[in-house]
Amino acid sequence: MTDRKPDSEKPAPVEVDAKIIADAFSLDAATVQNLMRAGEITSLCERGEGEDTGRMRLTFWYGDRALRLIMTDAGALISQTRFPVPGRTKAKQQTATRP
Repeated sequence: MTDRKPDSEKPAPVEVDAKIIADAFSLDAATVQNLMRAGEITSLCERGEGEDTGRMRLTFWYGDRALRLIMTDAGALISQTRFPVPGRTKAKQQTATRP
């Protein structure tokens, strides 16, 4: 038995305009896409529960900086925050992902 959800219960894919990420990290949109493909920009999407149902929190990391977006499930941007992540470097990211 698996815990896979039927397609009707799966959350819709999340799309974020690359320009939002590019502006936050002082990059251009094409560079963002290349860095994401290369694993240089990483992300996490968290769906709200309880009083946060209908919202999601997306966090993007690039080097020692992060961008956090709060969005509705429909994709409307509610808030955006940029912040430093001290001690997070490319070398540490690579070490953390090795088995």
